[in-house]
Amino acid sequence: MALRFFNTLTNRIEDFTPLDGHTVRMYTCGPTVWSYAHIGNFRTFVFQDILRRWLRYRGYALKHVMNLTDVDDRIIQQATAAGQSIFDYTAIYTQAFLEDAAALRLERPEHLVKATDHIEDMVALIEKLTERGHTYKSEGSIYFRVASFPDYGKLSHTDFKGILEGARVDTDKYDKENARDFVLWKARKPGEHYWETRLGAGRPGWHIECSAMSMKYLGETLDIHAGGIDLTFPHHENEIAQSEAATGKPFARFWLHSEHLMVEGQTMSKSLGNFYTLRDLLAQGWPPEAVRYLLASVPYRKQLNFTFDGLKSAAHAIERLRNFKLRLETTNFASGASERLADRTAAALKQFEESLDDDLNTAEALAAVFEYVRDINTAMDAGELRAGDRPAALDLLNRFDQIFDVLRPSQTQAELTDQEVEALIAERAAARKARNFDRADQIRRQLFEKGIVLEDTREGVRWKRK
Repeated sequence: MALRFFNTLTNRIEDFTPLDGHTVRMYTCGPTVWSYAHIGNFRTFVFQDILRRWLRYRGYALKHVMNLTDVDDRIIQQATAAGQSIFDYTAIYTQAFLEDAAALRLERPEHLVKATDHIEDMVALIEKLTERGHTYKSEGSIYFRVASFPDYGKLSHTDFKGILEGARVDTDKYDKENARDFVLWKARKPGEHYWETRLGAGRPGWHIECSAMSMKYLGETLDIHAGGIDLTFPHHENEIAQSEAATGKPFARFWLHSEHLMVEGQTMSKSLGNFYTLRDLLAQGWPPEAVRYLLASVPYRKQLNFTFDGLKSAAHAIERLRNFKLRLETTNFASGASERLADRTAAALKQFEESLDDDLNTAEALAAVFEYVRDINTAMDAGELRAGDRPAALDLLNRFDQIFDVLRPSQTQAELTDQEVEALIAERAAARKARNFDRADQIRRQLFEKGIVLEDTREGVRWKRK
């Protein structure tokens, strides 16, 4: 099966290969570093991480750019309220994002770029748009004239002809000629950070940042542009307009958008008390790999309903995989190999790979792995698995973890001594005997979070440090 993605631009699933056949030039929208990133943000970032890992798995080289938006209205407002420069203010949240991304095992893009380091690139792009007749000035600010780009709306598949003059479709609080127009350069306002440039004193609009930075590092036509579904309009629509108006070339061949995250069936909101950052969850004792697993478990184009039951199930699913791996590694199997089990392993790997080739269907990929775990556990119980079957089974788990990266426990707290582990295992056994299964599960999760993997066998409990 060929690698296929749903392309928002064409509204259909298409076979994917990079333009040069080897290196994928990909741009993904990163965080606006005005606060701590929440789990809805990280749903998108985990999807982007799965995407880059799968592209590499399929043999492609990557040139991946992610932006850090470190200047916008919110940042200026918050920095002013805190009595800090925008640079000092955003440094705190930039570092926090990098720490959170590392906790969730997100691979670092080849280029992680800040908007404030690329003001000159934005100025040059705006000048190019002006030379081509796509801009106008109003009260010192510079706007993109959408009427100059006939294809506007092709990404969001929207016909904007019916929008009335004066209606607001963008949040920029500046005067403009037409409701569809958007700001490229914002004139200086009293008390706000600004740059002195050939365009005058001011700062860039949000949309121009991504076009300038993506084309600087990746060229005028990208292979993939990815982000959250909420960015489709106006942000990505505006990126297309200004980029293609400047170059006359297609801006991005494939647009991939991840759907929203809900919490317990509701939109995440501070007013509802269901707003969570990654740090909130880690402070509650949840291991970051369980959060990563849950965020990756639903295909990116479907809404994900985040629940704490779901997070608990994710932790248990990881534990099951770790126990399976431990059993494979430590059991003394009889010599030889089983042709039937070799075929079963090959079929599971084929299903896993085909699922991810099919627009990153992570749910089907996980199902393939867990059905395989069930079948091989049954085979081990029956004494059918042989020593010669072990390498292929472990290779399948390794391939799975190249993408999902959840088998290695996070070392977030001090290690337990052997005596402490044995004491907790004994307490767990007593809790199970008393049918206090909640406490038994709590102890198992506590050990799991400390890097201790348990396996319940007929001979008793086996444990191992990872």
